[in-house]
Amino acid sequence: MNKALLDTDIFSEVQKGRNSNIVTKARAYRDTFGSYTISVITVLEIIKGWHKRQRQDRIHQFLNVITDVEVLNLDLSSAELAGRIYADLERTGQPIGLADTMIAAIAMHKNLTLVTGNVSHYQRIQLLGYKLHLDNWRG
Repeated sequence: MNKALLDTDIFSEVQKGRNSNIVTKARAYRDTFGSYTISVITVLEIIKGWHKRQRQDRIHQFLNVITDVEVLNLDLSSAELAGRIYADLERTGQPIGLADTMIAAIAMHKNLTLVTGNVSHYQRIQLLGYKLHLDNWRG
């Protein structure tokens, strides 16, 4: 098992605890590495979702949960890489969200496997020749 960056969808599902595959893999991962790793982009996406629903209680709950989580920043090198990926995807007519390109760039810059349920989405980045390692805990 390699150290990994959890995409927003997988981290959300880990918190819900409904998918038995994800729960099993998440426990094994945490037993091995001691905590989960997410990006500041995941924090942004989750806060945005709860704020849009005016669920301040869920925002506070989420912020308490992530005190035990490693949160990676978008540094200059990752931002540059994300910009290149985003431009390449747009140029080739296969754009994905800006947030996803930033998450992928952070994973690549830190040499982490990106754990996501959106594998086909992120494979567009791989098809452009970028060295993005993917894993899907759903199946």
